[in-house]
Amino acid sequence: MSLIEVKDLKVHFLIQEGFFSKEKQFVKAVDGVSFNIEKGSTVGLVGESGSGKSTIGKTIVRLNVPTAGDIHYQGQSIMSLSESDFFPYRKKIQMIFQDPYNSLNPRMTVSGVISEPLDIHFPDISRSEKDDKIAELLVKVGLLADHRNRYPHQFSGGQRQRIGIARALSVEPDFIICDEAVSALDVSVQAQIINLLQDVQKEYDLTYLFIAHDLAVVEHISDFVLVMSQGKIVEQATADEIYANPKDPYTQKLLNAIPKMPTINAAGLG
Repeated sequence: MSLIEVKDLKVHFLIQEGFFSKEKQFVKAVDGVSFNIEKGSTVGLVGESGSGKSTIGKTIVRLNVPTAGDIHYQGQSIMSLSESDFFPYRKKIQMIFQDPYNSLNPRMTVSGVISEPLDIHFPDISRSEKDDKIAELLVKVGLLADHRNRYPHQFSGGQRQRIGIARALSVEPDFIICDEAVSALDVSVQAQIINLLQDVQKEYDLTYLFIAHDLAVVEHISDFVLVMSQGKIVEQATADEIYANPKDPYTQKLLNAIPKMPTINAAGLG
């Protein structure tokens, strides 16, 4: 059963408008992309910087406005919904951002960071229920309940990303977009965060769109892989098929770019 269906999605950004003419120039960040994400699965979306992969993720959560196409969530078109009609889907669809240093409000404690979405989506939650929820989430992502009173600058990059994961989990989503969620972290920390994402996926029956530029990382978390270049999907197959028999020259180029050294493997996850 498809949880997410992306249909012929196009996202074009205006970069120049002629002063003396009506001619306009656009960057076609996403140019006719279609794919499905099955409930409970992880789809890896991989490509070099500027390929359009992050634009897709941000368009699904309506941080970007699509030029054409549609996105369906459990069969319901969500692109044409008004902001008020889309509001319930903001709880169902969450995003973990690339930069754990900039995605958390430095003026908020960890408690404030996690409680903000709770206050928005669960306005009737009591203070004690919220405190219990925050403590539970912090322990779930490998931190301490006492960390709730600290500020983001008091944590390492990996710990901040754990806080970001706790924030995403707080509203009990079905679908999480991981937008380069480990690319700013050291390799050893990447393995820990990927292991955490896999653990909470199993526990909460989550569905992921895992966006990355590193095929070595995508391989170990994804069931299905989409390879993107210049706004288009150039190859899509299961993770095993992509790595065993890449068909598109661009996919082969990405695989050849992987350093010939030990990478994340099953033994290293955790």
